[in-house]
Amino acid sequence: MTDTARVFMGGTFDPIHNGHLRTALEIKQWLGVAQVTLLPSKVPVHRQQPARSGEQRLAMVKLSIADEPGLIADDREVLSDEASYSVLTLESLRREVGDTTPVCMVLGMDSYLSLPHWERWQELLDLCHILVVKRPGWVYQPCELMQQISRRHEITDKDKLFNSPAGHVIFRELTPLSISATQIRNLIAADQSPRYLIPDAVWDFIQQQKLYGFESKI
Repeated sequence: MTDTARVFMGGTFDPIHNGHLRTALEIKQWLGVAQVTLLPSKVPVHRQQPARSGEQRLAMVKLSIADEPGLIADDREVLSDEASYSVLTLESLRREVGDTTPVCMVLGMDSYLSLPHWERWQELLDLCHILVVKRPGWVYQPCELMQQISRRHEITDKDKLFNSPAGHVIFRELTPLSISATQIRNLIAADQSPRYLIPDAVWDFIQQQKLYGFESKI
């Protein structure tokens, strides 16, 4: 168990949902770290642009974890004037925690396999470890380059993440919660309730702010 390692999970969180939150909490408990950081992006580069502003998505993240001390929100990407490149975020974190603190970035399998398309992706494992969340039943079909990366960097002992600041890849299968932000946005746009897929505080915020095409007749 360590109180110094930094573990973070980025994403658009548009909106944040119980799948995100359960994943973050299970990672915290599995690794035995003090906290896991949820880090909403401002302008993601490699995916569709969010439907809501960075400030609104950050507000929903904060509401969703208000009563969970093991999860915290980080506003550095939302407040940044730069595009949300992971390598820039990691450089910012490194300036904050120093060169020797273990830093672990949580990615879904699809994001991990797409790394060769990311900005300065070859530098990521110099700055952090990568924890890859596997969905149950997922067929692991990496390209040859990602096969080489996995063979070179993969570990199975989670404790090794805390013995060095960066450089390892570890895979972990978590509780399956087949929830997507797209599903939630579509429900709201269709005048259907997304309750029990998202925290009540987030649903209240969406209704108050009339986000995602919400109509009061729901």
